[in-house]
Parts: sequence; C-alpha cells; structure tokens
Amino acid sequence: MKKKMEILITNDDSYTAKGIKLLAKLCSTIGNVTVVAPKMPQSGMSAALSMGKALFLEKEQETEAENGNRIEVFSFTGTPADCVKIAMNTIFSRENKPDLLFSGINHGSNASTAAVYSGTLGAAAEAAIYEIPAIALSINTHNPDADMSCVEAYFHTIVNNYLANPPQKGIYLNINFPNTPAENISGIRFAHQGAGMWIDEFENYTTPTGTPFYWICGKFEDKAEDTEGDHTLLREGYITIVPHKIDSTSYVEKNRLEKLWKF
Repeated sequence: MKKKMEILITNDDSYTAKGIKLLAKLCSTIGNVTVVAPKMPQSGMSAALSMGKALFLEKEQETEAENGNRIEVFSFTGTPADCVKIAMNTIFSRENKPDLLFSGINHGSNASTAAVYSGTLGAAAEAAIYEIPAIALSINTHNPDADMSCVEAYFHTIVNNYLANPPQKGIYLNINFPNTPAENISGIRFAHQGAGMWIDEFENYTTPTGTPFYWICGKFEDKAEDTEGDHTLLREGYITIVPHKIDSTSYVEKNRLEKLWKF
C-alpha cells in the first residue's frame, strides 16, 4: 500500500486565520495534515526564535477529511520558526520528516523586501534547514475574510508541478497571489525578489504623561526600473513564484573580493 503523504502546515497569522484553515483543507486532498501554528499572530518575525521563555503546545482539534485523511491542529506560543522546530522535535523527527511544509496562506503580500521580514518565509526557511521541501503562500490583501478563490483554483496545478519537478535542497518557494478572483488571474510567472524599501517608517506620539513613543508604519517605495520583480508582476495580476535559498552567500562577490583584498 502506498504511504500517505504527510504535510506540515504553519503560518504567522495564528492557527485561527482563514488562510491556514483553507490551506489545511486543500492539503487534506493530497495527504495527512498536521498544523502547528502560532497561538497569536506573529507577523514580521522573520526566522526569530523565542529564547529564554516557556513555550506551550496545545492540541486544538483533530478531524478527518471526506477522503479519510487526518487533520490535526496544534497551537504553539512561539514564532513561526519555533512552530517548525517544535513540530520536528515532538511530532516528527529527522528520521521521520514530513514530505512537504506549507506556510500560509498569509494575509498580506510577501513580495519584494517583505520577504526579508516575513514570519511566513521564516518558517519556510526553517523547514529548508531541516531539508523539508517548503512552500510559502501569501495573498495580496490583509482582509481577514479575503477572497481566496484564486488560491483554490491554482493550488493543485502548482503542487503537481512542484512534485513532478521539485527544487534542489536548500531552496524554498515564495508564492504570492494577487487579490483578484480566479477568473481575472493573468497567469503564473517565475520572478526575482522585487526591489524597493519602506520609507517614513515611524509615526511620533506622546503619552498622556508627556513621554514620546513611536508607532511603526511606513509606506513602500518602489524601484520603478524593476519591471520584472515579483511585486510588479503581482500588481499586474500574476501569481508570482520566487525561489529563495538558505545559503545566501554571494559567490560572485566572494571571488571578486578575494582577488582585491590584501592580507
């Protein structure tokens, strides 16, 4: 008998978010699903770990999909990367790894430099360290009740391609969906991480007692010349796929500087 695929799911929006519930449902069509996700929202955590404090894992739910596949849901009081670690240390192991990890579906784009800060991508990177094939999924809206029909329409196409032609070890995929109904999708494009940065990142306030404080906010400044970046293609209605890697070494620059620096 063919072994069922084992799928681990996490996110940074918490285990109660609409995106992760839909992802668990979609994944249950192809295998058993284990959700280990933050108890509370953990956006912007990148690959941060919760050091020096007690962390609590709680089983929230266990159900069975119509096809008989298992869906188990756990909450964890740590970050998205913590969720991957606790799953690999209590539910799975290095000898018995999940076949796939999905992180998402994140409410909000993780295109361009948002990928640097993203807890969704941080969890996928953590999975890649464990040599677990990993895919991060995001949709370009923060609406907690977002229309995710585009994800439903293209999910199996993407997964079937992934399974037929998987990336190399150490590579994880950052996939962003536009905030548009499925019938309006322009297509699917591989892209590079778009160029841009956040500016005017803090608003200044004062407490009633006169102490100044800051509230992080900001707006995104696009690099107009980057017409093939994922954020640009996302705005044009494309589903974008960017392969990221754990080894962030610039080998070209390493070789160049080795020839120039004198020791």
